[in-house]
Amino acid sequence: MTPARVGIQLPEVERVVTWSEYVRMARAAEESGFASIWMGDHLLYRGDGRPERGPWEAWTLLSALAAETERVDLGPLVACLAFHPPAVIAKMAATINEVSGGRFILGIGAGWNQPEFDAFGLPFDQRAARFEEAFHIIDRMTRGERVSLQGRFHSVDDVVSLPPARHEQRIMVGSTGERVLRATLPRVHWWNTWFDWFGNTAEGFAVANARISEIAREVGRDPDDVKRSACVLVRVEDDANERPKPETYPEATLSDVARRVQELGEAGAHEVILVANPIDERSIRRLGEALVG
Repeated sequence: MTPARVGIQLPEVERVVTWSEYVRMARAAEESGFASIWMGDHLLYRGDGRPERGPWEAWTLLSALAAETERVDLGPLVACLAFHPPAVIAKMAATINEVSGGRFILGIGAGWNQPEFDAFGLPFDQRAARFEEAFHIIDRMTRGERVSLQGRFHSVDDVVSLPPARHEQRIMVGSTGERVLRATLPRVHWWNTWFDWFGNTAEGFAVANARISEIAREVGRDPDDVKRSACVLVRVEDDANERPKPETYPEATLSDVARRVQELGEAGAHEVILVANPIDERSIRRLGEALVG
């Protein structure tokens, strides 16, 4: 299977990026034929041996980019459900989906970066259990249902998302966690995996993909109903230093990215999301040209 789609992640904390540059990159992605653009959803990085740094707020940027683009799908890669009350996340997703004309994909995850939780006063404990409750509310609200829940972590009372949505809300889970996958695979449209999680190779992705199919069957879902996407790290320039060079797996390069995308499609990926080093307008256009061949 050849991937029908190739997307690209826009910068997060590789450097400070202005709004005007985000617009130029998003438009370059559309003009270069990419199917989707993605934003990381984080608040702050510190304590990892590198300078303290933080990105702009992802939901605000995505809403603005939805108004500045016409064709590409867009979404968070992935939204941490612990950063906002779940019913509010459902409302935010509905709004961006309306602004974009149905192009918004709600990528979701449980979060992992404890320093940003601590800095912003967000609970880091029992993340899987908190995620399960949040997903229950979000999933039902995005389907137009009224929801009441008195849970351990979240409570809603006859909550509903209005105005009624005019577009289906697609949801994508980005996780390898057993509890998160079992909670979401019965319902989500997409599953996504980060390049670190499968070693950035088609062989590694095939192993991870087979596990998703197995869990889907165990929770009563036809595996063919869950689309699969894989992030791939690509070194566009030899001297690029926005991301550290991996020591245990190979990066894709400008010369082999088309083949690597092809191989991932054959391994079961419906979409490949490129994570470029460096990530700027020039890289986006060069990658577009390389994929066209």
